[in-house]
Amino acid sequence: MPVDTTWDIIHRLTARLDDYSTLPIDQRRILQILKITEEAGEAAEAVIGALGQNPRKGFSHTWDDVQAEVCDVITTAMVALQRLTPNAREVFAEHLDRIANRDLTEGSHR
Repeated sequence: MPVDTTWDIIHRLTARLDDYSTLPIDQRRILQILKITEEAGEAAEAVIGALGQNPRKGFSHTWDDVQAEVCDVITTAMVALQRLTPNAREVFAEHLDRIANRDLTEGSHR
C-alpha cells in the first residue's frame, strides 16, 4: 500500500471540501484565501494567550495550541494553492526551491 504524501492528503481534503460546498469555484478560491487570514488571526490569538497578554483572559493558550494553529494556517494555505492550480505540488516545490536558493542579503539595506 503506497504511503500518502502531504500533497495527496491535501488533494483529498480539497476534494472533500469541494464536494461539501455549493459555491462556484471562483468563490471557493476567494473564501479559501480569506480563510488563511482567519487562521493566522487564531494563531496570533494563541500567541497572545500563551504569553498571557490579554488582561481579560490571562494565560488562555499553550505553545501546543500555537503549534496547532500554525499547522491550521499551513494546511489552509496548501488547500488554497490546490484550489488555485492542479499543479500545486510542483508550484510549491519550485517556489520553495527559489526561496532556498535566494541570496539572504538580497534586498538588504546594510
